[in-house]
Amino acid sequence: MLRATLLRQRLLILFLGGLLLWFSPLALQFEAMGHWLGVPILFIYLFMTWAAIILLAAWILTRGRD
Repeated sequence: MLRATLLRQRLLILFLGGLLLWFSPLALQFEAMGHWLGVPILFIYLFMTWAAIILLAAWILTRGRD
């Protein structure tokens, strides 16, 4: 039971961190940066944070099984 509670807490922190990364003034700073290889920096930021959240969630969930 303690392990399930810890897992829920970690996933909640990951969710709140993702919200903070996507819906904060930090994300708006990347909008004004321009382009990199023809792709807006904002799109790169959003995609990379999305990928990082998925990887962290997978790591948390597989680590919980050990």
